[in-house]
Amino acid sequence: MEKYLRKNFDVEPKRPSEEALRRWRSAVWLVKNPRRRFRMVADLAKRAEDARKLENFQEKIRVALYVQKAAFHFISGVSRGEQYRTSEEIKQAGYGIDPEELATIVRNHDFKRLEQHGGVEGCAKKLSVSIQNGVSSNEIHHRQKIFGVNQFVEKPARPFWMFVWDALQDMTLIILMVCAVISVGVGIATEGWPGGMYDGLGIILCILLVVLVTAISDYKQSLQFKDLDREKKNVIVQVTRNGSRQKVSIHELVVGDIVHLSIGDLVPADGMFLSGYSLSVDESSLSGESEPVDIGRENPFLLSGTKVQDGSGKMLVTSVGMMTEWGRLMDTLNEGGEDETPLQVKLNGVATIIGKIGLTFAILTFLVLTFRLIAKKAILGQIRKWSTNDALDLLNFFAIAVTILVVAVPEGLPLAVTLSLAFAMKKLMNDRALVRHLSACETMGSANCICTDKTGTLTTNHMIVTRLWICGECKIIGSNSSQNALMSTASEEVLHTLLQSIFQNTSGEVVKGKDGKPSVLGSPTETALLEFGMLFYGNSAPIFRESKILKVEPFNSNKKKMSVTVSLPGGGVRAFCKGASEIVLGMCDKLIDKDGQSVLLTVDQRKSLTDVINGFACEALRTLCFAFKDIEGNSSTDDIPENSYTLIAIVGIKDPVRPGVREAVQTCLDAGIIVRMVTGDNIHTAKAIARECGILTDDGIAIEGPEFREKNLQEIKRIVPKLQVMARSLPLDKHKLVTFLRKELREVVAVTGDGTNDAPALHEADIGLAMGIAGTEVAKENADVVIMDDNFATIVNVAKWGRSVYFNIQKFVQFQLTVNVVALITNFVSACITGSAPLTAVQLLWVNMIMDTLGALALATEPPHDGLMRKPPIGRNVNFITKIMWRNIIGQSVYQLAVLGVLQFQGKKLFNLSGPDSTSTLNTLIFNTFVFCQIFNEINSRDMEKLNVLRGIFGSWIFMWIIVSTVAFQVIIVEFLGTFADTVPLSWNLWLASIFFGAAGLLVGVVLKCIPVSLERKTTTTASSHHDGYEALPTGPELA
Repeated sequence: MEKYLRKNFDVEPKRPSEEALRRWRSAVWLVKNPRRRFRMVADLAKRAEDARKLENFQEKIRVALYVQKAAFHFISGVSRGEQYRTSEEIKQAGYGIDPEELATIVRNHDFKRLEQHGGVEGCAKKLSVSIQNGVSSNEIHHRQKIFGVNQFVEKPARPFWMFVWDALQDMTLIILMVCAVISVGVGIATEGWPGGMYDGLGIILCILLVVLVTAISDYKQSLQFKDLDREKKNVIVQVTRNGSRQKVSIHELVVGDIVHLSIGDLVPADGMFLSGYSLSVDESSLSGESEPVDIGRENPFLLSGTKVQDGSGKMLVTSVGMMTEWGRLMDTLNEGGEDETPLQVKLNGVATIIGKIGLTFAILTFLVLTFRLIAKKAILGQIRKWSTNDALDLLNFFAIAVTILVVAVPEGLPLAVTLSLAFAMKKLMNDRALVRHLSACETMGSANCICTDKTGTLTTNHMIVTRLWICGECKIIGSNSSQNALMSTASEEVLHTLLQSIFQNTSGEVVKGKDGKPSVLGSPTETALLEFGMLFYGNSAPIFRESKILKVEPFNSNKKKMSVTVSLPGGGVRAFCKGASEIVLGMCDKLIDKDGQSVLLTVDQRKSLTDVINGFACEALRTLCFAFKDIEGNSSTDDIPENSYTLIAIVGIKDPVRPGVREAVQTCLDAGIIVRMVTGDNIHTAKAIARECGILTDDGIAIEGPEFREKNLQEIKRIVPKLQVMARSLPLDKHKLVTFLRKELREVVAVTGDGTNDAPALHEADIGLAMGIAGTEVAKENADVVIMDDNFATIVNVAKWGRSVYFNIQKFVQFQLTVNVVALITNFVSACITGSAPLTAVQLLWVNMIMDTLGALALATEPPHDGLMRKPPIGRNVNFITKIMWRNIIGQSVYQLAVLGVLQFQGKKLFNLSGPDSTSTLNTLIFNTFVFCQIFNEINSRDMEKLNVLRGIFGSWIFMWIIVSTVAFQVIIVEFLGTFADTVPLSWNLWLASIFFGAAGLLVGVVLKCIPVSLERKTTTTASSHHDGYEALPTGPELA
C-alpha cells in the first residue's frame, strides 16, 4: 500500500509541483461525492485562468506606467482644455474632488491633471484634510459613505442549504434513494398502506439524517475558515488622525488619511507621496516588474498591494477598496483555492484503495445473494415463476450491495484532515498563532529543528537602556539619578550632541497620547532610546527645529546601522550614525571628550572600547554605538559618509528573557527538536541569552555570520550538527543555513523572521514563522504561520498541535479501517453462508455515520496532551499506516468478527432465542453488538500505544458528546424505530450482552498493546526510523 501511495499520492508540503497535483487527481478512483470530497482541493483550471488574467493585468499596468504619457495625452487632449467640474453630490458633502477623478490620476500617473488640482497639497485641500493633523475621527463614517470602504467585494459565504445540496450529491446515496422510492411503491402495491412503505421510508429517513449531520459538520468548518481568512486580511497601519499618530485596521482606512510607511509595509490603498526619505516600492505584484520604483516628488503615485522595499514616508490616501488598482485586480480573479496538504492527498489514496476493495465485496455480495435466490427457486422448481416479492428481494440485495459500498468507500478520510486542521487552526488562533497555510499546521508536527530569532521571540522585546559609556566612563542608568550622573561626566554640549543623535536619527516618534502625556511609537529599540532621551526633558520631547533632516538611510539587517544627515544652524551639515557597536566603532577614527571636542581614537582606546562593548554584551545587553561627522558642502543628494566618524557614546539595552522560554526550549529538546538561535546581535550577547534560555550547551558551537559565510561545504557539514548560536548574521546567512539543513541533512526546518530581508528564509523553510508584533507585512506574507504574540512558547504550541493533527488522523484511520473490515467481511460471509445480510441498508447507513462524520468529529478534534512532546518528531517519507496501527486494526477486527460470527451461527442457542421473532431478535442483537464494538473501539483508538485510553477523556467534550449521542440514538433506533430500521426491542440481558461484548474490546486493546512490534531498520541521513513512523531520539554519542 505504501509503495502505491508514494508513487501516486505524494506531494510536497510547500509549493507542490503541478505534475504531482495532477498525478494524484488522475489516480483517485471511485469518488462517491466529488463536490464534497474535493471542496477543499485547489482548482487547477481556475488557478491557470487567474495566472492568465494576472499576466494580462500586469501588461496593462506596464503600458500605463511606461507609455501612458503620449497615448493618454493624445487621446484626452480635447478634454484637457476643459476645466474640471466637481459633481454636486461631492460639493454638498464638503469636498472639491470626485473619487473617480482621484482614482484616474493615480491609476494613469497623470501629472498634468494632478497639477490642475494644485499638486498633492491641492488634492489634500480639496479633500478637506490637514497634512499635519490628518482627518478627524468624527469624519470617518462620512468619508466612508462618500468615498467608499477599504474592503474588497468578497464572494458571499455559502449558505447552509448549499452544504445540504453538496451532501446530497453522493452518487451512492442517490442510488439508495431511488431504490427506496421503488421499494415504497412496490411495497405499498404488495403489502398495502402503511406496512409496505416502512422499509423504503426507513432508508430515506436515514439518508436525510446522514445528509443533515454531514452538512452541519461541513458548514461549521466553513465558518471556521471564514474567521481565519478574515483575520489573515486584517493588517494594522499607522496613520495621523486628530493631530497624533495612531494604529488602525486597514479596513478602517479612509480617503484623506495620512499613512506612515516604512520598510516591509504593504501599501494599504492608492495614494500620493507627501514626504519621506529614500522611499522605494516593489510593484511586481501589479506590474510584474521586479525593479523597485523610487517614490518622491517626481513620482508621487503609490498603488495598493505594492510593498515598501526601502526608506520611509507619508502618503495621502486617495482611493480605497474597489476603487484601487488592487481592488480592480481582485475583482477579476477567481478563487483557485489553497494547495491540498500531504495528508489530504495521502488519505485520498487510502480511500481509493479501500474503495476498490469495497466495490469488489459489494459486487460479490450482490452476486452471491442473487445466485442463492436463483438456486433456491431452481431447487423448488419455480425458476420461471417470479413475483413482486422476488423483485423486492433483488432490490433489497442491490440496496445492501450499494450500502456496503457506502460504508466501504471512506469518503470521510480526506475530509477528516480538513476537519482536524480547521479545529487546530481555530484553537491556535485563540492561542495567538495565525496559521496562513493549511499544510503548515500539519508539517509543524514533523519539525526537528527550529531556527529562532532572539529579540522579541526569546526575549520580551520590552527594552530599556540600563548602561551607558560616554566620555570614558560607564554609567548605570536609572530614571532618577541619570541626569545628574551624566551632567557630572559630560558637558552640556556633549549631552546636546547625544540627544540630537537620539531624537533626529530615529525611525520612532514621540506623540501625544489620549491622556495628554507623551508616548513613543516605533520599534522596541527606538522606544528604549527615545524614552532614555526623554529622561532629560520631562514630559516633552525636544524639537530640533534649527536642524532640518536632509537625507535618511533607514536601518536594515544587512548594514545593521541607521544614518541621517541634518543641516546645522550655523551652516554646514552633520551626519549621525547609530547601529551595531563593532560596525559603527569601525567607522570611527575619533571620539568626543568631556568638553565636546573630537580627539583622535588611539589603538589602546579602541581596544578599551571593544572591552566595554564585550562587557555590556556578556551581561546579555544589546549594544549600540552613536557617532557623528561634520561635513562641508553636503546636500540631500549626496551619499551619507561611511567613515571618519566621531564616537559619542555606547549604550547597553536590557531585553529580558521571556518567562517560560527556558521551559519551552527544554520541551523542544525532550521532543527531539533542536533549537538554534540566529540573531544579528553581538556574539557575546547572543551566547549569554542562549545560555539563559538553555539553547547553548557546553559542547555547543556559537559562530558569527561572517565566519560561517567563509566556510566551505565540508566545514559546514562538520560544524552544523553542533551549531547552536549564529550571531551577527545577515538574512543571507539564515537562508544559507536553512537550505543546508533541508537539502543536505534532510531536516524539517521551522524558521522565524520579522524583517523584509527574512522573506527568502521564511519562503525556503518547511515552516516559515513570522512575528505578528515586530514582523513586517512582507515577512508575514512569506510566512506559513504568524506568531501573534512573538513568543517562542507559542511556536512550541504550534508544534504540539501539528503532532496532534497527525496523531488524530492516524487514530481516525485506525478506527475507520477496523469498521470497514468488520462490516465488509460480516455481510459477505453471512451472505455466502445464510443467503441474507445481518446488517440492513438502514443499519449500515447508521454505522457509516458513526464511523465517518461522527467518528471524524470525535477523534480528529481531540486536543493535544503533553505526552505528544515527549515523542520524537515525525520523519520524512514514513509509513502513514504504521505497524502499530496494523496490529490494532487486525487484532480488533479478528475479535469483532469472532464475536459476530458466534452470534450469527450460535446466537439463538446461546441466548435461548426461539419463536417467530427469534431471527429478528438475533439480527438486532448482532447489529447492537456491532455498534457497541465500534463505540468502545472509538475509545480504544484514543491512544494507539498507551494502555490507559480513558486518561483525559472528560477533557475532550466533543468526544464525550458524540459517544453519549451515539449511545442515546442507538437506544432509540433499537427500541422505538424498529419499523424503519428492521429492529425489535431487546431485553435487558441482551442489552447487557451487547455492552459486554463491546466493552471487552477495551481488554482486547490492552492485550494487543502488550504485543511488541518489531522496529523498522532504515538507514537515513539523520536518524534511524522508529516503528511507529517517528524518528528515534538520539542516544549516547548521537545525542550531540
